[in-house]
Amino acid sequence: MGLHLGIPLGYRAPALQSLRKGNLPVSHDSEQSDPDAPAERGLPHVRVGPQGSESRMVDVGSKSTSRRQALARARVEFPPGLCERVMQGQGPKGPIEEVARSAGILGAKATGSLIPMCHPLGLDHVQITFEVVDPDTLDVLCSTSCEGRTGVEMEAMLGAGLAALTVYDMTKGLDKGIRLGAVELLEKSGGASGHWTRS
Repeated sequence: MGLHLGIPLGYRAPALQSLRKGNLPVSHDSEQSDPDAPAERGLPHVRVGPQGSESRMVDVGSKSTSRRQALARARVEFPPGLCERVMQGQGPKGPIEEVARSAGILGAKATGSLIPMCHPLGLDHVQITFEVVDPDTLDVLCSTSCEGRTGVEMEAMLGAGLAALTVYDMTKGLDKGIRLGAVELLEKSGGASGHWTRS
């Protein structure tokens, strides 16, 4: 049997074999499922063709347009005493908020180009805000909205995450111990799945 990059030709990963046999769970998320695809096809972003399992972008063309909104948070954790100094613009690269805000907005707008299965969306609004939740913790919040056929959760999370990474870049000269905590969706609305809030 021939080899290609160290992998035997004809080798099929066990997960893909299971998918072909229908052993992987079917997604019941109506926001992600192809309404025309029968359930036995398996996961909504995977189709089984003549050459085996293939990734695909879900076709949302038949879905109705609705107002979509999302709010995400990325947490930045500072060693003691640094957060206040940073928020006063005393970091090694100067004030952080406008640079991080611009980065977050750019990230949210570019989500469809960076996350392979995300649909490119014409966002109506992106907002990045900063909240000091305790002396050593900064929350970076990103809210997104659009009129569309699919949600804006990934846009909100990418915006928050990239803004938080920019905070790190702007402040890492003070202490390499600064770190990013959770990046998470806090709330979303719109579409068939309706309103959701993190409990």
